[in-house]
Amino acid sequence: MATVARAFQWHDAPSASEPVRIVHRLRADAAAEQRALVQGLLAQPASISPKYFYDALGCQLFEAICELPEYYTTRTERRILSEHAQDIAAVVGKGKQWVDLGAGNCAKAELLLPHIDARRYVAVDIAAPAIEPALRRLAVAFPETQMAGVVTDFASQFELAGVLDNDATVFFYPGSSIGNFTPLEAERFLRRVRALCRRDSGLVIGVDTRKDPARLQAAYDDSLGVTAAFNRNVLNHVNAILGTDFDPRVFAHRAWFNEADSRIEMHLQALSDHEVRIGDRLRAFAAGEMIHTENSCKYAPEDFSRLLRAAGFSPQASWQDPAGDFVVFYAS
Repeated sequence: MATVARAFQWHDAPSASEPVRIVHRLRADAAAEQRALVQGLLAQPASISPKYFYDALGCQLFEAICELPEYYTTRTERRILSEHAQDIAAVVGKGKQWVDLGAGNCAKAELLLPHIDARRYVAVDIAAPAIEPALRRLAVAFPETQMAGVVTDFASQFELAGVLDNDATVFFYPGSSIGNFTPLEAERFLRRVRALCRRDSGLVIGVDTRKDPARLQAAYDDSLGVTAAFNRNVLNHVNAILGTDFDPRVFAHRAWFNEADSRIEMHLQALSDHEVRIGDRLRAFAAGEMIHTENSCKYAPEDFSRLLRAAGFSPQASWQDPAGDFVVFYAS
């Protein structure tokens, strides 16, 4: 049954007794979600949505991935945000509402908060265990900023009524998470964000660029095997949700760059024949068979500028690292 969003009213300032507000807006139909997951597993080829990466262990493993030497994206984006924070604040404007999409531990927004004088900061994520402690930490560091969390799958449900007012809002979408969408899906998603932008509003978004495929592949197949553990852990999460009996040890992590579609693909490959009970059915995975778990599209800056324009945005500024590995756009 769908859950009902509870009323959400702001006071003029956060209170000591309630410095952080968390709103749960996962209007998930559990049965429909399970049917979609089962359908993906039974398909040829099989697939699992990347949103199932993020159980409690998956969140911890992803934080570990972000610290790996091969995974340049997080540290490069952090460096851009740190070095250009004042420029970003000057271009975007101060005193606005900020909505952090896929906020996680809120670490990237924390680099900008000292400079942007945000009136309100809203962390949006599907994983409440990640954003709740982060928001409580930020509430202490930035007591004049209203802090809220919205727990939702914003890729499909994007309701912020009652959390934002009619003033200018900056949507912040770091981490090149836009790459998890196909270009057509990305345009549709960005159009939805654009529809929420009122006067003087805009979007700050991080984008991973096209580069040497060997570097891209290493970023998604690290030498320590952390990404492999992250990928295989999705099967543990599926087992918990569906009561299936996947053995993650039977599957190997595979990642490669698809040149034609300009994207990294992640898959799980069966190392031997493996039969899995899914409800009242048996699904036989033959040795070598793949389960597709994630795409991560990479863009040349000019290509992403065109995508922003197609979605109704007007690119205003961009910031890159010296090597051109990553770009942060501001579009209004």
